[in-house]
Amino acid sequence: MREHEEIQEKLIEVANRRYATKKFDPDRKVDDDDWRTILEVGRLSPSSFGYEPWQFVELDNPQMRQDLKPIAWGAVNSINGADKLLLIFARKDVTYDSDYVKYMVQDVKRHEYDPNSKSSQAFKHFQETDMDINDERTRFDWAAKQCYIAMANMMTAAAALKIDSCPIEGFNREKVESYLAEKGILDRQHWGLAVMVSFGYRDEPIKPKSRQAISDIYRTIK
Repeated sequence: MREHEEIQEKLIEVANRRYATKKFDPDRKVDDDDWRTILEVGRLSPSSFGYEPWQFVELDNPQMRQDLKPIAWGAVNSINGADKLLLIFARKDVTYDSDYVKYMVQDVKRHEYDPNSKSSQAFKHFQETDMDINDERTRFDWAAKQCYIAMANMMTAAAALKIDSCPIEGFNREKVESYLAEKGILDRQHWGLAVMVSFGYRDEPIKPKSRQAISDIYRTIK
């Protein structure tokens, strides 16, 4: 019983330690094994229908980081100090009959693929009818939601390893994507930039979290 309580306490401790870091220590680097662990947690994250519509791209090029500053205002503090800057790309063309879904079913899940199968048609109905996902923008938005699951899991894993992080939405998506495409990093036909996230070690105190009371955000329907 005590062991279970200790796990509960540890989880809350990790949640409180996780902080959207604004100032990083540029002299501290993330250990390679810790980084591989964080990435593995991202890779193992759940996604809708298990289609993993994400790609994790670490931007370690100093000049390219500097180039992003004028078009990614939310990343400036991270660029100035975080050891890792991770770009998370979301797939824009995931449909029941796409080459990508065929690849996921056949090559990753090791199942026979048929666009007319029960599972394929279930995904088609889910997208087109249940969720009204019927164009490139809504497909991208759906995929981006999956990316956020992976990002959140990586940030929590980092906090458990006493590594700091910051999720980044502060960027001009059109300009950043155009820049990345120009550099040959992003294939805009298939991918879009969902979000960025940085990892490193804070050079500032963690502020106590200000959150709504659980009674304001949780209710039970019986």
